[in-house]
Amino acid sequence: MFVKNAFCFGNNMMWLHKRKHPRLAELLETAQPITLDRSSKIVILSDLHLGDGGRQDEFKGNAELVKNMLERYYRPKKYSLVLNGDIEELLKFPLESIQARWGDFYELFKKFEQNGFFWKTWGNHDAPLLEEREYPLASSLVESVKFKYGDDTLLLFHGHQASVFMWETFPIVSRAAIFLLRYVAKPTGIKNFSVAHNSRRRFAVEKAIYEFSNKEKIVSIMGHTHRPLFESLSKVDFLNYKIEELCRIYPSTTGDERAAITEKMKAMKCELENCYNQGKKIGLRSGLYHNITIPSLFNSGCTIGKRGITALEIEANTIRLVGWYSGKQHPKFASDCDNTPTELETTGFSRVILNEESLDYIFSRLHLLT
Repeated sequence: MFVKNAFCFGNNMMWLHKRKHPRLAELLETAQPITLDRSSKIVILSDLHLGDGGRQDEFKGNAELVKNMLERYYRPKKYSLVLNGDIEELLKFPLESIQARWGDFYELFKKFEQNGFFWKTWGNHDAPLLEEREYPLASSLVESVKFKYGDDTLLLFHGHQASVFMWETFPIVSRAAIFLLRYVAKPTGIKNFSVAHNSRRRFAVEKAIYEFSNKEKIVSIMGHTHRPLFESLSKVDFLNYKIEELCRIYPSTTGDERAAITEKMKAMKCELENCYNQGKKIGLRSGLYHNITIPSLFNSGCTIGKRGITALEIEANTIRLVGWYSGKQHPKFASDCDNTPTELETTGFSRVILNEESLDYIFSRLHLLT
């Protein structure tokens, strides 16, 4: 309604843009600043949803995986750590029960300050932390982080702020959600009815952040929807994009190169078909872009996936989406990078690079296409 009213008062498009995404503009202005350089090493995780260790705790299935990768990989390699919202599941569980079960993780998180920094943003499921005076990570709690890469910016925030309904009615909605999840959904085993399980709402949030990022000529890094995104592309988007690219170059190839493209196409088509078959169950919604994709939106995914977890890494001038999984599972993602898994010592857990790109290339495309 207020967007329509804005046209009645004039044609100032910048003012209209700020009215359309006022919370996102505020996050950009007030974010915790961090300067990136050639020595920067950062790992970004979101949506741990720590519970009380019981049957309804979504985190416990991957708890050992998260602990091992942080202790044995990222800490020794001198990565800094950013947790991007919904770390505790405070809509279902009281903070006291979460701390009693996962207190060792709080100590582990804080140790990353020795590597450079540790920051934790808050999301819609752990926003009640703002009222907790004795919260052990209070000194690291911010709403957004702003990475400065030369003259360019990567803005990190949870993502629920893109929902106008959510931030305008948050106190009321939060109290209602706590009551429903703790005293209705949890005892009866009803699945968590959040945006991550609603395809239409998930797409709307991503699209709003995508549009804002393009207007501001920045890269946004979000969580919230539990859906990994790299350069604004979901897995389905990426596969469609790469299949189209291979079709274009196929006529100009011969011999072994043409045979390699044929085999790669077969694998991608099979993977895409699997995505759509799975999508029928989860309400697949894809396609953030129209025409040319602008690489302005990234999402670290979540750490409560049944097939492992996903995370974003920033190392020097490179950003990458990685997957961590147990030896019994193997996430697949077609990309131009080396997808060979690397086992973490003798833990039975492995890391695989799903996609990676240089920040220079990403920002060059962003500026040329917006």
